[in-house]
Amino acid sequence: MSVININHFNITAPSELLLKVRDFYVEVLGLKVGERPGFRRNGFWLYAGDEPLVHLTVDEREESQAGVESKHGFLDHVAFTCRGLPELLERLKRLDIPYRMSEVSSLGQVQVFVSDPASVRVELNFVDETPA
Repeated sequence: MSVININHFNITAPSELLLKVRDFYVEVLGLKVGERPGFRRNGFWLYAGDEPLVHLTVDEREESQAGVESKHGFLDHVAFTCRGLPELLERLKRLDIPYRMSEVSSLGQVQVFVSDPASVRVELNFVDETPA
């Protein structure tokens, strides 16, 4: 398995704060709000050119708990574009590292989620690859 590049980072926050975060990245950095797949939770994808670099997701927990229980605050995860899904799955099993896999059919993508030793979630994206 090889990492190709950083794909995006995701911020999960209460809706009121998330709107301020969106406005910051749009007004200060010049990113543009763009197309986002129909995920269960609401949010925004912010684009630099054709690339959705910043993902914003609404935290649906009670406002008083949003971002408090998490060990990583509002930074939800960092994502990488990768190649070699079968090799990654073999490596994770060999190293006894728990993971969760998800398919986003509208993007032709398989996502593998793991956590690093500092409890930061890492999303590994594989386009046009299958697990076996």
